[in-house]
Amino acid sequence: MAGTISRIRLENFMCHSSLHIELGEHVNFITGQNGSGKSAILTALCIAFGSRAKSTQRAATLKDFIKTGCSHATVVVDINNQGEDAFKPEVYGNLIILERRITESTSSTLLKDQHGKKVAHRKDDLNEIIEHFNIDVENPCVIMSQDKSREFLHSGNDKDKFKFFFKATLLQQVNELLETIRDQLNNADSIVQELEKSIKPVMRELDELREKIKNMEHIEEIAHDIDNLKKKLAWSWVYGVDKQIEEQTVKLQKFKERIPACQERIDRNTAVIDELKKELIEKEEIVNSLRDKTREVNMMKKSMEDKIAEVVKQTIELEAEHERGTRMLEKMNVQLKKLQAQLRDFQTQHMQLTQAEASQIEEDMKEIQGEIDNLHSSVTRLREEEKKFSEELSGIQKSITDITKVITENDNRFQQLKSQIDDLQHRQSNKVTAFGGPRVLNLLKTIESSYRRFKSPPIGPIGAHLKLASEFWSVAVDCACGRLLDAFIVSCHKDLQILRECANKVNYGYLQIIIYDFTRPRLLIPYHRLPTTEHPTVLSVIQSENDTVVNVLVDQGNAERQVLVRDYEVGTSVAFDSRIQNMKEVYTADGYKMFSRGSVQTILPPYKNRRAGRLCSSVGEKITELINEANGIERIKLEKSAQRRKLVSDQQNLEQKITSLKRKRGPEEHRLANKKVQLDDAKRASAENNSYTAVDTTELEEEIKQEKIDIEQKELLLQKTSVRLTATIQDVNDKKASYKTFMDSMNAETGSFSSANDELDAANRKLDAAQQEKTHYEGLMKTKVLPDIKMAEAEYANLQQLRQESFKKASVICSESDLEALGHVAGSTPEQLSAKINRLKQRLDQESRRYSESIDDLRALHDKKERKIFKKQQLYAGFRVKLNSCQNALDLRWKKFQRNAGLLKRQLTWLFNEHLGKKGISGFINVDYKNKVLSVELTMPQDASRDTVRDTRGLSGGERSFSTLCFTLALHGMTEAPFRAMDEFDVFMDAISRKISLDTLIDFAVAQGSQWVFITPHDISMVKPGDRVKKQQMAAPRG
Repeated sequence: MAGTISRIRLENFMCHSSLHIELGEHVNFITGQNGSGKSAILTALCIAFGSRAKSTQRAATLKDFIKTGCSHATVVVDINNQGEDAFKPEVYGNLIILERRITESTSSTLLKDQHGKKVAHRKDDLNEIIEHFNIDVENPCVIMSQDKSREFLHSGNDKDKFKFFFKATLLQQVNELLETIRDQLNNADSIVQELEKSIKPVMRELDELREKIKNMEHIEEIAHDIDNLKKKLAWSWVYGVDKQIEEQTVKLQKFKERIPACQERIDRNTAVIDELKKELIEKEEIVNSLRDKTREVNMMKKSMEDKIAEVVKQTIELEAEHERGTRMLEKMNVQLKKLQAQLRDFQTQHMQLTQAEASQIEEDMKEIQGEIDNLHSSVTRLREEEKKFSEELSGIQKSITDITKVITENDNRFQQLKSQIDDLQHRQSNKVTAFGGPRVLNLLKTIESSYRRFKSPPIGPIGAHLKLASEFWSVAVDCACGRLLDAFIVSCHKDLQILRECANKVNYGYLQIIIYDFTRPRLLIPYHRLPTTEHPTVLSVIQSENDTVVNVLVDQGNAERQVLVRDYEVGTSVAFDSRIQNMKEVYTADGYKMFSRGSVQTILPPYKNRRAGRLCSSVGEKITELINEANGIERIKLEKSAQRRKLVSDQQNLEQKITSLKRKRGPEEHRLANKKVQLDDAKRASAENNSYTAVDTTELEEEIKQEKIDIEQKELLLQKTSVRLTATIQDVNDKKASYKTFMDSMNAETGSFSSANDELDAANRKLDAAQQEKTHYEGLMKTKVLPDIKMAEAEYANLQQLRQESFKKASVICSESDLEALGHVAGSTPEQLSAKINRLKQRLDQESRRYSESIDDLRALHDKKERKIFKKQQLYAGFRVKLNSCQNALDLRWKKFQRNAGLLKRQLTWLFNEHLGKKGISGFINVDYKNKVLSVELTMPQDASRDTVRDTRGLSGGERSFSTLCFTLALHGMTEAPFRAMDEFDVFMDAISRKISLDTLIDFAVAQGSQWVFITPHDISMVKPGDRVKKQQMAAPRG
C-alpha cells in the first residue's frame, strides 16, 4: 500500500547506535523492556517527516538526538510507493527512501528512489510527499507518543480530551490557520485605512484648489461673456442696419406707390376741367342774353319793394305804439284795483280788532304751549328708546362681522385643506405629482417619447429622486429647497432647449431647468467647510442614489450650509446667539426660516400656500390628519353659521323695532313743528294787535282819484293811434296786392334766367374745385412725393454702404455662423450691449485684482494632484476590494469550518457508540467548542436504573481505559493516514481490559486496512498470530 513504512533504520540516534526495523503492511507489535529504545522509533519517524524537536517533547533541539559521543545521527525511512496512490512512480519507483541527517550545526533531508539514487533534497519536496500521502506525524491519531498517551488517554480532564479531539480531527490546525488569516486581514485593513487617511489632507488641498479654480473660472466666464458680447455687438450693428434697410425699403415702396395714384388724380382733373370750360362758355352766353331782359324788371320790382317797405315800417311803428299804450292802460287799471283793495282792507281790519280777540289769542298761545311740552316729552322718549336699540344693533352687527370673518377664514382654510387632500391623493397614486402637479406627468410622457433627441435623459423632478432619513424634517427640507424640488437637470444647453420645447407642448410654464455635468462624482464636502454644530443639515438628512441630484442641491441650494432645528427657540439660539461658521440659514421643523446678514437678523414665517411635506412618505396618515382637520373646521363653520343666523334674526327684530319707533316719532315731530309755528303766529298776531293804531286814508283816496284821470287820458290817446294803424294796414295790403300781380307777370320771364344763372354758378364752382384739386396734386407731386422718394433712395444707398462696412468689421471679429452658435442677438440694441460690456469689464477688473496666479497654472496643478490622488484611490480601492473578497472568503470558510465541526461532533458520537456497543455500553460525547471542553456520558449495562455516569472518573480503571480506547478509535475512524503508531496505550489496563482492548484494536486495524504500529512494554502473548499481525521484540538495554 502506498505511503506505508516498510523499514526504519537508525544510526547514532538517541540510545541506538544502529537499528534496523522491518514493518509489516498491517499490524505491527513492538515490545521490550523500559529503556530498550522503543519510543525512539516513533521519535525518529516524527523527525524524519519534518517535526521540530520541541514537538516531540523529547529534546529542545535536533542535535540533542545525537547519541552521546557521536558527531551525527541518521534516520532512514523506506516508504512503499506502489499502487494507484503512488507518488511520482516514474521518478521514485516502488520505494521512496527518506533520509534525515543531523549534525551539531545543521540538518538535511534527502529523497532517494528505490535504487538509492538522490532525487530531491528540498523541504518543499518532502512536504509534497507528506501532503500527497496525508502524513501528519504531529496528529495524535497518527503517532501517539508516551507523552501524548498520558496527556490524552489517561487523563480525565475534559479540556485535555477536547485538545485531543481538536488536534486529531485537524480542527485545531484549520482554526489556527483561519485565526492567522483573520489577524493578517485585520493588519492589512489597518494599513489600508492608514493609506486612505493619508490622502485626505491632499484631497482637502485639492478641494481648496478646486474652489479657487471655480472662483477664477467665474473670471474666465466673465471674459468669455465679454468676448461673446463684443461679437454680438459687432453683428448687432449689422442687424440694426439690416432692420433699417428693410424699413427704408418698405418706406420707399410706399412713396413710389404714391406716384401712380397722384398722377391719375391730376389726369382725371385735367379732363374734368376741359369739359367744364366748354360747358361754362355755353352757359355764360345764355345768362348774358337773359340778364338784359331781367334788368328792367328788377328795377321796377325794387321800386315797388321800397314803397311796401316804407308802409310796412309805419305799420310796425303804429302797432308797437298801440301795444305800448294798451299795456300801460292795463297796468294803470291794476294799480287802481290794488289801491281800492288796500283801502278796503285797512277799513275792515280796523273794525275787527277788539279787546276780546286779544284775550282769545292769549289763551290759544297757552294751549299750544302745553301741547308743545307734551309732544316734546314724547319725542325725547322715542329718541332714547331708538338710541338704546341702535346701540344693541351696533353690537350685534359687530358680532355678525366677527363671525362672518371667522367663517370666511375657515372657508379659506377648508379650501386649502381640500386642495392639499386632493394633492396628497394624487401623490398617493403617483409620488411625482407632488413636484409640479398633473402637468409633470404629461411632461415626463413627452420626455419619454422624445428621449432619442436628448444627449442624456433629463433627471427630474429633483424631489422625486430624494428620500428623507427622518420624516420629521419633511416640512423643513421642503421650505429649504423650495422650487428646486420641482426643477429638472440636463447635461447641456441643447438638452435644455429640447426640454423647454417639451414643457411648452404640455403648457408647463416657468419650468426651472439646471445644466450640470452628469459625469461628475458625488461631491465630498470637507469637514472644515461644514457648519460647526451638532444639529443636522439638509444634506445630512436627504438620501439619493443619484449623485448628480445631490451635487445640484449642494451647488445650487447650499444644502450643506442649511441647518435644521426642532423648534423656534432652538432656531433663534442657533441663528443669532451662536456665531456658527459656514452656516447660511436655519430652518425649524414647522417651516420658520432664520438668518442674519451682518447686524440684521431676519425671521420669515412659513409660507401659507406652500404644500409642505412633499417628501413625506406617510401620505395616508397625512391625508387622514387633514380630513380630520377639515371635518373639525366644517363643524366649527356649522356652529358659527347657526350663531350668525340667530344674530341676524335678532338684528332684524331690532331693525323692525327701530323702524317702528321712527314711524311713531315722525308724526310726533311733525305735529311739534306745526304747534311751534302756530305759537309763533299767535305771538306775532298779539304783537301786531298791541301796536295797532288808527290809519288816515285821505292820501290813499286822492291817489285813487288821480289814477282814474290818467286812465281816461290814456284811453283817448289809444283810440287815435288805433285809427291811424287801421289806415296804414289798408295801404300795405293794397301795395302788396299790386306787387303780387307784378311779380306773377314777371316770374314767367325771369324763371329761366334764375335757373340758367344757378347752372352757371354751379359750373363755376365745379371748375374751381377741379382746378384746385389738380393744383393740389401737382404741388403734392412736386413738393412732397418726388422729393421724399429722392431722399429715401439716398438714405437707402447710405444704409447699404453702412451695411457693407459694418459687415466687413463684424466678419473680422467673428463669422456669422459662429454667432448662431452663441445665440441670436434679437431684442438687444447696440447701446444695451455696450452698456452690458462696460459693466462686465468693470467686474472683470475687480475680480482680476483678487487673484495673482494664472488659472492655467492652477488647472495644471489641479490635474496633476487629481491624477495622483486618483491613482492612489484606485490603488487603495483595489486593496479594499481584495480585502473585502478575502474577508468574504474567510467568513465563508469560517461558516464551513463551524458546520464541519458540528458534523464531526455527531460523527464522533456515532463511532464512539459503535465501539462501546461491543461490550453492551452506550454513551454520548458532548463537545463544547465555546468553552473548549469534551465530556463523555456512559450508560453501563449492569446499571438497572440506566442512570448516566457523566464523569469517567466514576468508572473502574478498566472501564475508563476501554471507554478511552473507544474514544480514540472513533477519532481514528474519522481521520485518514497510511500508517498509525501508538506507544504505551495499555499501561494502566488490567489483564482483562488489555485483552479486550487489544482484540478491539486488532479487529479495528485489520478492518481499516492501514498500517499500525503498537509499542508496549507488556506481554502480548494473548494476541493471536496471523498473516496480518507481526510481532517484534526489542533487545534488553545494556547495563
